[in-house]
Amino acid sequence: MQTEIEAKFLDIHPEEIRERLFSIGGVLTHPERLMKRKVFDFPDGAFDQDGAWMRVRDEGDRITMSYKRQRDTTLHGTSEHELVVGDFDAACEMLSQLGLVEKSYQETRRETWMVGDVEVVIDTWPWIPTFIECEGPDERSLTKLVEQLGFRMEDATHGGVAAAVYQKYYDVPEKTVNNWPRIVFSDPVPWPKKKRV
Repeated sequence: MQTEIEAKFLDIHPEEIRERLFSIGGVLTHPERLMKRKVFDFPDGAFDQDGAWMRVRDEGDRITMSYKRQRDTTLHGTSEHELVVGDFDAACEMLSQLGLVEKSYQETRRETWMVGDVEVVIDTWPWIPTFIECEGPDERSLTKLVEQLGFRMEDATHGGVAAAVYQKYYDVPEKTVNNWPRIVFSDPVPWPKKKRV
């Protein structure tokens, strides 16, 4: 499996980020599009206990199936094995036939840029402010790009969206976020208590 070398920066202003990306030679590779994903685990939660999950994601121009494992919430803490598949529903059905169960259906809006060999996505998830995620082939390339965008690596957030982002805004355990059956734009916020940020 490949380690994801990525960093998230929260509470960004998308227009400012687009201007910065353009000024440093960034190329918009995919305009903002709606993405849908389903997250799977075994009925006994075996993946969850190991910090792992399976995901099928419709990215608009391709469909991927991924096994992800988060050992910790550091820069090098998450690994991933990803395959491009031909059909969203068929991939989900295959996981079901293998004994996995759907834990969550999620929608997001994502815009993708490339600056050299570093990918920058502007991510909008339901109920939280837009953030960016930068992913590079190595720490040096990633750090350089992050600094060009005006951020500092010591201010980065790492790990999955539940731990890295939702918990910054809501008084809710990570496990609750990971097991919420629907995270979609049309639904109201499911947690009553918002943190003061």
